Amino acid sequence: MEEWVGGLWHRFVTRAARRDFPDAAVRLEQMERLAGVLFRALGGDPGLRVAAAADETHGARRRWLARLAHVDDTVALARRDAETLRLPPEIACFSVPALNRDLYLWLIAQAAEMTNGGEWIVLCQLATARTLARYPGFRPRYERLVAATLALRIAPEKLPADEAAAEAAIRIALAQPGAVSALPAARRPPQPVLLWLYPGPAAIPATRPTDTPEPHGDSGAAERGDASARRHQARREDMADGRNPLILPFRAESLLSFAEYVKVNRGLDEDPDPDAGRLADDLDELAIARDGKRAASKVRFDLDLPSAAQDDLPLREGILLPEWDWKKQVLLKDQCRLTEFDPRDAQPCALPARLAAPARRLRRQFEAIVPGRRWLKNQPQGSELDVDACVRAAADRRAGSRHAEPAYLSCERQERDMACLLLADLSLSTDAWVGAARVIDVIRDSLMLFSEALAATGDRFALYGFSSRRRDHIRFSRIKAFGEAYADPVRGRIAALKPGYYTRMGAAVRHASAILAEERTAVRVLLILSDGKPNDLDHYEGRYGIEDTRASLGDARRRGLKPFCLTIDKAGAGYLPHLFGVDGYTVVRRPEDLPSRLPELYSRLTAG
Repeated sequence: MEEWVGGLWHRFVTRAARRDFPDAAVRLEQMERLAGVLFRALGGDPGLRVAAAADETHGARRRWLARLAHVDDTVALARRDAETLRLPPEIACFSVPALNRDLYLWLIAQAAEMTNGGEWIVLCQLATARTLARYPGFRPRYERLVAATLALRIAPEKLPADEAAAEAAIRIALAQPGAVSALPAARRPPQPVLLWLYPGPAAIPATRPTDTPEPHGDSGAAERGDASARRHQARREDMADGRNPLILPFRAESLLSFAEYVKVNRGLDEDPDPDAGRLADDLDELAIARDGKRAASKVRFDLDLPSAAQDDLPLREGILLPEWDWKKQVLLKDQCRLTEFDPRDAQPCALPARLAAPARRLRRQFEAIVPGRRWLKNQPQGSELDVDACVRAAADRRAGSRHAEPAYLSCERQERDMACLLLADLSLSTDAWVGAARVIDVIRDSLMLFSEALAATGDRFALYGFSSRRRDHIRFSRIKAFGEAYADPVRGRIAALKPGYYTRMGAAVRHASAILAEERTAVRVLLILSDGKPNDLDHYEGRYGIEDTRASLGDARRRGLKPFCLTIDKAGAGYLPHLFGVDGYTVVRRPEDLPSRLPELYSRLTAG
């Protein structure tokens, strides 16, 4: 009875204290595509990605009913840093869905005008004033949002003197952008301002362990899953060693005792916890540490971690490649070491029976586009007379022309002067399942059908794969070189491909570009097959990885190459235009369609 009454009271108080409107909520998923397009159209940094913000404790004063119900103590604030524009995963603060949607649009527009350096309240006012000046159409929307936002905030007269001064300054800054030069100091932080962007978290160097290889593959009953769709605040911590000099050692087995044997399956620390994701959702902040041990429960989180410090010492052996540091705007020499490998245990094999029918169909299609012999008319020399040209020449001579001469027909064979290098992403994510097959299985089938199609055209082509584990261990797998015929040994290497580690794409693109640049053909296509954005174990993630890849693609274009990306990453539209251009990539929504889409894409790229 007590629990029933307590639950009833909790639901009643929570419902009365909540000031959001779930029925009018607008989610970031609904605005994600529009957000990226609008942000870039308004002049925002094309390298920034749009992501969901994490809930965080704001520490501001709340109404007494909210304190009683323990609600409204956290909020997902819109933030922008050098790499990411973070927007609330859901906006439900207004009773009208149109206002919640307008708030998303306003935050995106303000982010495009936001600058760094200066006091937060001053920067927000400057960004607001510039947005309204450049895009007057936003003013009615902004005024409606200000009126609705002020109605939700605690009035200054209900606050202590110091907090009231800060609240009054914020209200003036919202109504008259540029009128406030500083935020008055107060003991508590001000109430969250939903119409303003907040600065990103400060970068904190991470204490790095020794270069112990990451656990690879699954072990026993270890489970892997998603914790939740929301983003988590996180901090890095050093792993505690459990040693305390003030605690005396004690061995419990030295005590004599009597006990009755009970057959109970007691849980151990090594056992997987099926509720790991749910328990993490109850924490406001996650502490992340490394201890070099294999985890029993594997849960994937979307963490809001500050960036880690990294070394930039040049390497001395292997195939050394540069890397672009976008923060320093400099190309660092000899930053990556790449090693070429042949797939292990690759035995020559024939084309799998399941691919025989689609391979025959593709060969027929591509044989049709192979240019054959054609007759060239009105040539100065050839194997046969051009009757039409001879008739015209005789008529011209009758008319008095002295330069009319007979002409010939010349038969010549035309060749496709093309070369293509396909670079496949073989990172650990290719071990994931899509339907009844893994991504790596789909990639193998795609490479085989692609090779069957190009072998029918006679075009020169090469196949390589790559993965990485930090900058000093980039694996570049040779599947088929340009001078090698497509036969059973190549099929065996394709069949032996396995998921690797991570995706340090910039170094792989630079090495592939150097190989393709040696081909002396009129058209040279660099076709990249990927399933996600560039990332690695060290600092190579987020904006750093994207900008290095973009720099490597720029180098490829300057070499006269034609880069193009085919990806199964459904979120690729958020970053691929910055890397490859609007027309330089294709997203395959259904990964199982990749084997048929890849040859068709090549046919379109090389048509004409």
